[in-house]
Amino acid sequence: MLAAFILLFQNYFRPPANVAAAIFPGLQSQAVTSVQIIPNGALEIRADRVNNSWQLSKPISYPAQSAAIETFLDALQKLAPSKISAAELREHPNSETEFGFDNPQFSIAIESGSSRRQLKIGNLTAPGDHVYMRVVGEDGAFVADAGWLELIPRSAAGWRSTALVDAGQNDIDSIVLTNGAGIELHRDATNHLWRMTKPLQARANNSLITGALQQLQAARVTQFVTDDANADLASFGLQPAALDLWLGSGTNFSTAVHVGKNLTNDATQVYAKREGWNAVVATDEKTLSPWFGAVNDFRDPYLLELTAPVAEIEVRGENNFTLQAQGTNGWKVAGEKFPADAGTVQQFIKSIAALRVADFVKDVVTAPVWQAYGLAVPQRQIILRSAAGDSNAVIAQLDFAAQTNGIFVRRAGEDFIYSITPDDFNNLLGDNSLYGAGWQFRDRQVWNFTPNDVAQITLHQNGMTRTMIHEGVDKWDFAPGSQGVIVGKYIEDTTTALGNLSAVTWIGRDVPEPEKFGLNTNNLEMIFELKNGEKHSVQFGTEFSKWQTALAFVTLDGERWVFLFPPGLYQFVLSYLTIPVPQGGMP
Repeated sequence: MLAAFILLFQNYFRPPANVAAAIFPGLQSQAVTSVQIIPNGALEIRADRVNNSWQLSKPISYPAQSAAIETFLDALQKLAPSKISAAELREHPNSETEFGFDNPQFSIAIESGSSRRQLKIGNLTAPGDHVYMRVVGEDGAFVADAGWLELIPRSAAGWRSTALVDAGQNDIDSIVLTNGAGIELHRDATNHLWRMTKPLQARANNSLITGALQQLQAARVTQFVTDDANADLASFGLQPAALDLWLGSGTNFSTAVHVGKNLTNDATQVYAKREGWNAVVATDEKTLSPWFGAVNDFRDPYLLELTAPVAEIEVRGENNFTLQAQGTNGWKVAGEKFPADAGTVQQFIKSIAALRVADFVKDVVTAPVWQAYGLAVPQRQIILRSAAGDSNAVIAQLDFAAQTNGIFVRRAGEDFIYSITPDDFNNLLGDNSLYGAGWQFRDRQVWNFTPNDVAQITLHQNGMTRTMIHEGVDKWDFAPGSQGVIVGKYIEDTTTALGNLSAVTWIGRDVPEPEKFGLNTNNLEMIFELKNGEKHSVQFGTEFSKWQTALAFVTLDGERWVFLFPPGLYQFVLSYLTIPVPQGGMP
């Protein structure tokens, strides 16, 4: 009988266990328009959703931390505490006091349109890891994990935005700042580059502006100094301000920051005030320091910024030449039989784009001024075009004049005179530059063959000759009359590398006096005789022990060319393809 009773009780008469259920069924956090929180013994906190962002309206009017509020609402939507039924509450005659509902820690109200829901947060449970809650107007109560309380602010500071500005960088295309000089900046809608429109029309420093906007967006309030609408702004250096920074889109300047003086007890901090809000705050001076720059700091420090792929480069003046794109990655030197080295051309373009302004020399220029700076008839010109042979496709044109008092530059379409450093000019167009003449752009590859193509190699050095015959893979032997030591694998490996010989850089073309480059009859000469009857030879000149290489000579298209030999390969040549001086000296 006892067993039957237990079975019946467990299956039919036992009271159901508390089941977790959503505390606000149907609540959609994204539909909430207002949140009200009244902490026990503290001021009411109210936040309202305005234009898809949150604003505090009580106890102060100020932008709110939208992310913190959304996190709170998301947690409230998902909150599913255990239910305490009305019957269970009646078992506690003093439940209002016992559970803390007569003097709650927090009273919370959530509004969604015309709907309003209220929640009281009572006492912690005896262990302290749970908390009692009650929905106003409903029977029963709830018990939830007390960790949820961490999302509820105790004061407005908990939800107060510490961002100095709310506008995202991509939303801004107009900037006006007063920092001793009125400066206006606007971003072009097509190429997204910034331009200065006041106090002069000029290209702007895109890197500086982009970085300054990123810093501004990351800037945070370190202290809320006062919210008094009648505060003496002059005492904070805010009337007038040391800097007024207006940010907008088009002609709509919706965001502004006013910056005052440094704090007396912390020189790294400055007073600031957001336009439209009463609060005076403190923030890190470093986040605002770029905006205090002079006019020229906001000008583009480079002579040009490429806005389209370059298809043609024309260099005028001494050693005129034109480089033209061929196909996808190829280049040629106009009027020459040989192709251009694509890597050298790309490096030339990068060097042009990297030319920095050393000084903004003149902003208002008349004809006599151009003459005085040598730019009426420039010594050198560089013209970049986006289409080869199209005079209307000019990306940029730079005119250069090397004077005793500097290297001056003019960019076509601008009435400014710039200067660059002599080193930058010499590296780009000087006598010892890698880009001073069209022939210097010749494809670096000297020839191409494989060891299997080679019939024999003949060496001439110090009045001696040695010939090695190729008899198969890694198999080499001396021709009659030659002697020495041969290690076939090393000869094969060196020949493989020599078959794909490329110049480090071209030094001279059809030079009239090769002896000035160290060429003489005692230096090493290598002649590769191919099985198809072709011959390729290379002679060596001046050696550079510091770089472990030497100058070398080859004949290409009937002209003698001088180039810098690859250092690593030169060491293989010295080890395996030279004729050692016999003991006792020269023969």
